[in-house]
Amino acid sequence: MVNISLVICTYNRDRFLDETFASITKQSLDAARFEVLIIDNNSTDKTAYKAKLFIENNPRLDIKYFFETNKGLSFARNRGIQEAGYEIITYIDDDVILNTDFLQEIYDFFIKNPAARGAGGKVIPKFESGTAPVWNSKYVSGILGNNGIKYPDNVVKYSKELKYPIGCNMSYKRELLLEVNGFNNQLTFRSDDKDIFTRVSKVTDEIYYLPTVVLQHYIDNERLEFANFKKLYLKSGNEERKRINTEGGTIDLVKKFFELLLKLGAGFVIMILYTLKGSFVKGKYAFLAMWYTFTGFIKKEVFVR
Repeated sequence: MVNISLVICTYNRDRFLDETFASITKQSLDAARFEVLIIDNNSTDKTAYKAKLFIENNPRLDIKYFFETNKGLSFARNRGIQEAGYEIITYIDDDVILNTDFLQEIYDFFIKNPAARGAGGKVIPKFESGTAPVWNSKYVSGILGNNGIKYPDNVVKYSKELKYPIGCNMSYKRELLLEVNGFNNQLTFRSDDKDIFTRVSKVTDEIYYLPTVVLQHYIDNERLEFANFKKLYLKSGNEERKRINTEGGTIDLVKKFFELLLKLGAGFVIMILYTLKGSFVKGKYAFLAMWYTFTGFIKKEVFVR
């Protein structure tokens, strides 16, 4: 029988947890078919208190709370593997709202497709301001959680075009995660969802996109500020360097350097084209995303506060 361990990795985001928790209580899947694991990644806010209330107010749900002192998303996700009691591990963020059938759809898919070893779903940005920023385009939508891809309406395997399951909506069989030794603890910020997919893909291609597994991802105004935009892309580039350092070698680093250099050139062209269409801001941000990714990649370390 397939059951699900729903893992929420959280760090100082207590103001978003209420909606996330509320959406879990509304799941249509039989409560006996899933557990909820809250991995508190060394938070100093009211996360522990809110988790305690969530557990006390929902005795029908199997909810467990763990405090992970090693700071970094990969550490938190690996703690989820360690504590999970079920075959399927589904990771979500601490600022999402699950559709009512979110877990039911995952459960049904793995029941009907026993050979499948992983899955991802659809992420819909939910903006605090109510609208997307004026600079939003497919070239920067990764910062908004949807990887800049127009996903199909049917179940398909992930590919080069579809990239990989987004970290706030990804599921893997626990035994597969153990087979590849879990998440890379050298990646503490944003790249471990890409890294884990790269490594599991060497073992299996049975990873699927499921269009009916849907959640909303809250995008607060702070996330859209320029300073945060710059920080995220700098760190993304730096994490990509770390990922290749741990998984590849000098040749792979050189290949990625030239790949990013080409993308930087393409970014300049994109900026010009947007400008000619009267959308300079979109073009500017598309270029800056590539510029900061490239800059972060060539830096030895990028520190994020």
